[in-house]
Order: sequence, then C-alpha cells, then structure tokens
Amino acid sequence: KGTADAFPTPGAVADVRVSTRDVNAKAHAIYEGVKPGDPLSFSLRAPSLLEAFDRVCSTGKEERISWIEKVPTETWYEAHIAPIYMPGSANSGRTHLPDFILVVIQDLPENRRLERMRTDFVAYASHELRTPLASLTGFIETIQGPAKNDPEAQDRFLAIMLDQAGRMRRLIDDILSLSRIELKAHVRPVTVVDLAEIVRHTADALSPLARDLEVDIRISLPEGPIRLRGDRDELIQVAENLIENELKYGSSGKYVDVSLSLMDTAENPPMCVFAIRDYGEGIPKEHLPRLTERFYRVDVESSRALKGTGLGLAIVKHILTRHRARMDVESEPGEGATFKIYLPALEEAEDNAVS
Repeated sequence: KGTADAFPTPGAVADVRVSTRDVNAKAHAIYEGVKPGDPLSFSLRAPSLLEAFDRVCSTGKEERISWIEKVPTETWYEAHIAPIYMPGSANSGRTHLPDFILVVIQDLPENRRLERMRTDFVAYASHELRTPLASLTGFIETIQGPAKNDPEAQDRFLAIMLDQAGRMRRLIDDILSLSRIELKAHVRPVTVVDLAEIVRHTADALSPLARDLEVDIRISLPEGPIRLRGDRDELIQVAENLIENELKYGSSGKYVDVSLSLMDTAENPPMCVFAIRDYGEGIPKEHLPRLTERFYRVDVESSRALKGTGLGLAIVKHILTRHRARMDVESEPGEGATFKIYLPALEEAEDNAVS
C-alpha cells in the first residue's frame, strides 16, 4: 500500500486479475469512482489502456500508449504500464506472470491545446480579421489620395476606421480569453463564490446598455447566497455574455428575465439554475445545436452590426465545462429564447462549513 502515492501523476497498482490494489489521490481526482478491490475496467474505461494492460500481464513487457477522452472535456492522456516482480516471489525470475502491474497516467493537454489553438487562430482569426484590415487599408489609401484635402471625408473615414479597429481588438481579446480558458479547462475551481452576488453585480453593470436599448431587466434572485466552487471572473464572463446577448438580440421584446434558483431534486450535489430569457424574435431550431461553435453566427450581418465576435458562446461553453456545468437553450421563433445554466452548488454540509 502506498506505492502509487509516490508518483506525482495519477497512478494505480493492479494485480494480474485486473483488480485494483492501490490508487493515489491524483487518480481519484480524474476517476472519482476508482477504489481498491474493484476491477480496473470499472474506472479506466479507455479500451486502448485496458488492452495494453492485458498485453503487459501476458508478456511482462512494459508499454507506453496515448489516447483522448472527450468527457467532461477533450483531454489527451499518456499512460506508462509496467510489470512489478516482488523479491522472493515465484515470479521473481520474470519467467511467469508479473505479481502486479503499475499504471502511471499523465495528461498532455497543454501542448495539444496549444497546437489546436494555433491552428484555430490561423484558420478562423485570419478570416475574421481580413475584412476590417481590408477596410482600414482602403480608407488609409483614400485619405492619402482622393480625400487628401477633404477634411469632411477624412472625419467620416476616420470614424469608420476606428470602428473597424475596435472590431479587431474585440476579436483578439476574445481569442486570447478563449485560449486562456481552454488551457485550464481540466482544472476544477476550488474557490467558493456566491452566484447570486455575481448575477446581481452583472445585471447592475449592464443596466446602462439595457437603458440604451430600451429593455427592462427583470431580476428574480433568492434572498440568501447560492454558493458553489467557481472562478468568480469566469462566472461573471458567463453572466455578461448571456445577458448582453439577450439584451442585444432580443431587444424587440422589451424585457429580459434573469433568475437564479436551486433545483428541488434529490441530486447530490444539489444543482442551481441560472436562467436568462428574452421575448424577441427567437432562434430557429436548426441553429440551436451549433450556437456554441467558434465563430458560428445565426445572422452574420446583425452579429457584426451589434459588435459580436462569434466567440461569446464558445467562451461560455468552455467556462461551463471547467465548472462541470451544462447549458440548455430553448427557443421558438417569435417567442424569444431561454438560456438555462445548471451548476453544481455546494452540498449542505460544505455550505454550513463556509457559513
């Protein structure tokens, strides 16, 4: 007992009957259900890993493999599987089956994510930046040439150039924000935050935009706090993106409802529901499954006119993945849209301890 704890990465020791004998804390963090005595297949569900384990059991030769897991977030893993022969055992001569098998797992998200981020930046960002860059270049050439001595035209062109430069800045800011979130998507937050305070703060911050759009934000929050483990800045970003989207794209409905509540279920941990609803034109059903894709827009022209980058909901999705939360979208054309976020709240014992 304790062999696996000596490793700085997730690790486990199993016998040749594929029964788990020892598991370290880091492996528990990834595979919460794993415990000594259970078959290894109960927790390590990667077929390639289990196949490699069987080969090491039968051949006594170590192996190194890699694979990808899609849930809860896309993560790359590498495992080193090696036989263990106990001194003085019948197998010590390594002519028979190993006494035990050591499995050490290392996640490889950073390099793979960086590689994917670079690819996405080239593919998407270059496309999105091409239009404003072409616009800036054209207006600069016009100011240097035909409008060189036309102050009125120069003022008009400079205003447009400023708007296009702002569009590029927003796009770059969102790409960098998405990149930072992706890099730590596999690290669960540990800080306790009050989601009710975050939602109230965000709604207050967006009240000037609501007044400009002539939309009323109607808020329904519990009297007390709703605590959960989360990154405050990221959860503010979720609330800002969702409420701002509803204000802009549902402004014709004149109201946006923002609510927060605890679900009355037997789930453990309990779930809280953060819901945002508008009463605007709604979203056609064929677009709903793709809303969180990068640079996906239901209406390209209206999105750009409202200074959208096409990355807001992608950022929301990655933040929610890190928080082990999920989002549902309900919409009917002409009846508005509702975004519901389900987040795990603190269990009662934890909440009392915090209080």
